[in-house]
Amino acid sequence: MRLIHSVLFLLAFSLLAPAQQLFVDAHLYMQISKEEFKQTLKKKHVPKALVNARYTVDVYDISYYTHWHDGSLIKASGLVYVPQMDSGTALSEVVYHHGTRVAPGRDKKLGGQEYICLGMAADGYLVLQPDYIGLGRGEKFHLYQMALPAGQTTADMLIAMGSFDSIMHLRLNGQLFLTGYSEGGYASLAAHKYLQENYADRFPVTASSPMSGAYDMAGAQSVVMFRPYPNPHYLPFLLRGYNEVYHLVPGDINKIYKAPYDSLIPYIFDGRHGIHQIDAMLPSTPKNMILDTFVNLYLTDTSFRLKQCLAANGLCNWKPEAPIQLCYCDSDDQVLAGNSKAAYEGMKSAGAEHVTLKRAGKKFRHVPCALYATLYTKMYFDSFRKGSKYGRKGPAGKRFLLALAKAFSKEKSK
Repeated sequence: MRLIHSVLFLLAFSLLAPAQQLFVDAHLYMQISKEEFKQTLKKKHVPKALVNARYTVDVYDISYYTHWHDGSLIKASGLVYVPQMDSGTALSEVVYHHGTRVAPGRDKKLGGQEYICLGMAADGYLVLQPDYIGLGRGEKFHLYQMALPAGQTTADMLIAMGSFDSIMHLRLNGQLFLTGYSEGGYASLAAHKYLQENYADRFPVTASSPMSGAYDMAGAQSVVMFRPYPNPHYLPFLLRGYNEVYHLVPGDINKIYKAPYDSLIPYIFDGRHGIHQIDAMLPSTPKNMILDTFVNLYLTDTSFRLKQCLAANGLCNWKPEAPIQLCYCDSDDQVLAGNSKAAYEGMKSAGAEHVTLKRAGKKFRHVPCALYATLYTKMYFDSFRKGSKYGRKGPAGKRFLLALAKAFSKEKSK
């Protein structure tokens, strides 16, 4: 079956491809029946009333061209979740941006964020999940927490989807939603801003619901680098990409690290080590891996290059035209709640009229917060499908069930 799908895609592509075609190829990655998905939800103790699994979902792995920071074309990849619905049904489209990953490739089994995408697709959304630059089956390496690459990659995937939709005979109803968690929260807000500024007519955003993203890296999020922090890998992962694009230091970025981290970091960021392995080999206080001279410049020099670049990639001070719901949890130990609050305040100050803050929970840390934020996001998007112009909270019954689930959760605040 997969071979047949791949051959059909290649034949169709050869007939459709224009000169600047971004779509490269696609193949059926897996199929998840609605019965199978319902069983998974039951095992994870997710109430049936909160997730409406109505359709079997075909998951496709696609490749497309996007742009490296110098403007050259490179290959990127992503997953597309297609609900098996009646032919000709017009679909709402969701772009879901995943959280931080350090290694390329794709797991054979779906993870938690893929099941978020499945949950939306099983309820009738067409869901896109970009891998970002340098991850999945893409070329180059990942440019972490940068607004322009995140927005560009999403836009290019949407452009490539035009060919995919034609080949699959998919119809869209014009509703485009953006969301994601953690790095994906940042990427979804960056994509919203990029599409508004560059593709407002071609890809008008209906609404976005970024979740627990580090939108204020030069402000609210920056403090975590100077105290014990559960994920110190974020810092060298960020510095590698920033040095590639902004040339923070001449030559090798690894010379800003103290020994033994100057030789250890290139080794552990080789694509074969996982996040937990990397964190275990780094100091719990991230700034302790950096040379004191570099840290002091960051703290004392307002014109220091890194500080300026972080501020330039902030996503707080702009005016969104489409509605936005910013989800967060008070006790998030990785992405501080202050990021969402700073984004809300900055957008409101810029004149945004339809931006709301949604606290997904008081006691939840970063990982458990994701489930509740996602459920609030789904209810928010559903309200647009039901005719809301600016978004609503969702049905009272579902909100009550969600409140009960939170109340009886065993998760404790830090």
